[in-house]
Amino acid sequence: RGKALQPLFKMSYSCSKVGDPRPGHPYKGGNFCAFLPETVEGVKIAKLLKKAFECGLTFQIKSCNGEERVTWGPIPHKTSWDGGKARNGYPDAQYLHEVGTVL
Repeated sequence: RGKALQPLFKMSYSCSKVGDPRPGHPYKGGNFCAFLPETVEGVKIAKLLKKAFECGLTFQIKSCNGEERVTWGPIPHKTSWDGGKARNGYPDAQYLHEVGTVL
């Protein structure tokens, strides 16, 4: 598998904002981990993902059973080294190109 970059996002409890399911209500956070290869392109994508996170584009808040939760947003992330594309994992030869296009 080689070396891998592992961006870790930790979202704790907070209040939702305008445009979220219930603005001003608290939501439950969580730990989110994604994997990128430690290659020139992987490092480039990591920088773009950091910018997306800083702009509030990485996560979204969804209402589930009356509770607001943080979930992954529209930017695809690889959350496993295994399982292939169908399970948000590797191998997926097109992932870096596809996420780069989205970013």
